[in-house]
Amino acid sequence: MKIAIAHDYLIQMGGAERVVEVFHHMYPEAPIFTTVFNGSRLTDNLKDADIRTSWLQKIPGVKTNFKGMLPLYPMAIKDLDFSGYDIVLSSSSAFMKSIQVPSHTFHLCYCHTPMRFAWDYDTYMERQSNSGLYKRLLKVYMQQLKNWDQRTSKNVNQFVANSSVVKKRIQNYYHRDSDIIFPPINTARFTSSSTIGDYYLIVSRLVSYKRIDLAVEAFSRNGLKLYIVGDGPDRKRLESMAKSNVSFLGRLEDDQVTGLMAQCRALIFPGEEDFGITPLEANAAGRPVIAYQAGGALDTIIPYVNGVFFQHQEVEDLLAAINEVESYSWDIGQIISHAQKFDEESFMVNFKQYVEQAYVNFLKGG
Repeated sequence: MKIAIAHDYLIQMGGAERVVEVFHHMYPEAPIFTTVFNGSRLTDNLKDADIRTSWLQKIPGVKTNFKGMLPLYPMAIKDLDFSGYDIVLSSSSAFMKSIQVPSHTFHLCYCHTPMRFAWDYDTYMERQSNSGLYKRLLKVYMQQLKNWDQRTSKNVNQFVANSSVVKKRIQNYYHRDSDIIFPPINTARFTSSSTIGDYYLIVSRLVSYKRIDLAVEAFSRNGLKLYIVGDGPDRKRLESMAKSNVSFLGRLEDDQVTGLMAQCRALIFPGEEDFGITPLEANAAGRPVIAYQAGGALDTIIPYVNGVFFQHQEVEDLLAAINEVESYSWDIGQIISHAQKFDEESFMVNFKQYVEQAYVNFLKGG
């Protein structure tokens, strides 16, 4: 079988891009089609990949202003040529699920979520610093984008959701069924430590909907140390809120992050995510997670096994959860064992079998 991989854009390394890395490992000969990529941001695992971009790649400044090109993506993906492939695996949280493939080609979409910035626009934009006029105009466009997104969902032969909440969104927005296959975690990257530090940890892109502000406010109030790894457009606002016990470390190399995870008191996960790979990475290092009780965390966090929940995105609730973590005696072995259930080796075996069976069903007309 001749296979191609498609992904929205390879501009930053997050959970979705980690999945693409695993797809590349599974199918190293498969080219990766994307709208635009930034080679300096890719990990070594993708350095040898055959990456094929759209004409957006030639636009000056697209690597730093890729979100500003929003209206161009539906046009850009139309020009990607998937002729000659038996299977196309799209990894999509935005546009790539809408690609057009030949009628004889099987299109399986691994859906991280239907595009949140369109379907959940108000939540996505409520803490953005853009002007009111800009937000109103953008909201009009988002309605058009939702119509396009719903219409082009028919381009997918088979949906796979990365979590229970995403399965529900696919049903609600696209009126399509999907199977759930949780994303892979490279648990081998992480080791536990006999020494636990005096700090809590966040590893995240700094964008407003991830609610890092909630953690900054909580730790500025309780005085405990909080290290924040990552960067993004919300960093300046967050830094202006923070007291001296909250440290912004910027982007770090993977080995630096794994070291911080192994010795943190707990990972803080304050936003509603579609799945959330980072909590399981912290678990693989033997550390518990404090997570908002919503989204993908509902599939991965078992209270008092590998973490605790807080029910409302309010400072008082988060402070209470921090106290729970401090007062509980955590079983590091149990935490690691839980994370290993999501290991990428098992994912690769199971997902490859799933793709092959789905392709057979497609050829049979099922």
